[in-house]
Amino acid sequence: MSVPVAPSPLDAADMRSRVQAIVDDFIAEQRLVMADVSDDLHPLVDAVSDLLAGGKRLRPAFCWWGWRGAGGGDIEAAMTAAAALEFLQACALIHDDVMDSSDMRRGMPAAHRRFASLHRESAWQGSAETFGVGAAILLGDLCLSWADHLMMRASLPTVDLARGKSVYDEMRTELMAGQYLDLLEQAHGGGDAERAMRVVRYKSAKYTIERPLHLGGALANADESIVLAYTGYGLPLGEAFQLRDDVLGVFGDPTETGKPAGDDLREGKRTVLIATAMDKAAPEQQSHIRRYLGDPHLDQSGVDTLREIICDTGALVHAEHMITKLTDQALDSLSHVSLQNDATDVLTQLAYAATRRSV
Repeated sequence: MSVPVAPSPLDAADMRSRVQAIVDDFIAEQRLVMADVSDDLHPLVDAVSDLLAGGKRLRPAFCWWGWRGAGGGDIEAAMTAAAALEFLQACALIHDDVMDSSDMRRGMPAAHRRFASLHRESAWQGSAETFGVGAAILLGDLCLSWADHLMMRASLPTVDLARGKSVYDEMRTELMAGQYLDLLEQAHGGGDAERAMRVVRYKSAKYTIERPLHLGGALANADESIVLAYTGYGLPLGEAFQLRDDVLGVFGDPTETGKPAGDDLREGKRTVLIATAMDKAAPEQQSHIRRYLGDPHLDQSGVDTLREIICDTGALVHAEHMITKLTDQALDSLSHVSLQNDATDVLTQLAYAATRRSV
């Protein structure tokens, strides 16, 4: 006898299928625009289409429920604005994979690997890797442009779009700042957990939850109490979400994460999890971390060694404790504001969905 699967809060208001339809229609339009330039551009459009055929749609979801919670109606114009965040996310993922030299994304070759393969298969001149990186950078830039395009074509009053655009602009700036801080941490060889948490806040927490909520609220002209509640909910939940992501990057199932097991260790990501382990590790354990972390050829034995250190130092338990504490803090913020359109219930469910993903 099969057990019924509980519906995901990401599908409330049919959100994911509506976002996918908007994304697909927009890509189909842009495919025609690109075809007018050259048929050689089809691989670029195909790469975006494939990347955006999947994903959790977290940022559109938080934008949508930020809109609904502030009294916005169930209209496609607001869903279009929310869907635009998928293209911003695509930009971030593509560029992040280049900076991390990642091989896989969502179970497929990362964009720079995909275009390097195209170069080799076509027997073109020059370096396939250089071509792949260049194509991926341009593809990310194209997605950033398309995010703006889709955002500003949402059929909302000009004054509402202007309020939303102000939040959206700040969101993009914070994202790029966070990406640079992340890159800087890798160059510095990592620091303490406080520095790692600053990267978490600007690269992920604000961009994934707080700012999408603010964007939806701004589009609906939310009052200050709602905006403050969105911050009180969004920042700690965003941090908890990224901490969960860090745990999955080390201990996650590749069939669930879409990336090889222990890939964050091979990429040398200086996460809060790693910073905590390094801080609590004995000298020999620290030596192992320095030896293995960031080795692109790290085998399963090396992955297992680092996993054991992370567990033995208590870093994993500490991360889980932080996730629980931050999630509770986020949910408490919802209890101090009255949101409309069942937004409180959905945001509560989204908090659990974002932080209780299976390892």
